[in-house]
Amino acid sequence: MKPTLWQRMDQLARNLLPVLLTLALVLVSAVPTRLPGFSAIAPMLTLIGVCYWSIARPDLMRPVVALGIGIFQDVLLGTPLGVDALVLVVAQGVLVSQQRFFFGKPFFVWWWAFGLIAAGAVILKWVLVAALYGRVVEPAPVVFSYLVTVSLYPGLGWLFARVESALIKEG
Repeated sequence: MKPTLWQRMDQLARNLLPVLLTLALVLVSAVPTRLPGFSAIAPMLTLIGVCYWSIARPDLMRPVVALGIGIFQDVLLGTPLGVDALVLVVAQGVLVSQQRFFFGKPFFVWWWAFGLIAAGAVILKWVLVAALYGRVVEPAPVVFSYLVTVSLYPGLGWLFARVESALIKEG
């Protein structure tokens, strides 16, 4: 039986939800806090979204999607164009290449892997920004940003898991 227009639209909305949630994280990251120096220590929320969905639903978080989200984030946050895009595409690629490893594993394994990926992402971003600016950026805020990002993963991962189970259950 051929799906109706409404069924196709419902499925499209379900398939776009991971991307829309990750884009929402970009927007949350762009909200001005008026705290001096916060941008240097801000968590990499978008990395959490891209990493979670790259493991849970790699069919919906493709490299081109991660690239688009990264470019949007670069433009919105004022990061040198391509830095966040490259970081997100590399993280997405590494996780998708290891996706079989994550099948059936508990959340703590995902969190551990995210910690490793986030460490690599933070280092890559730090090196790229330093190279583009032509000077070494202070590493202490980067380390703090990493720690905050890794500590936020369980909460956002829980939220994403609820969304994913609702998508699968009803989809």
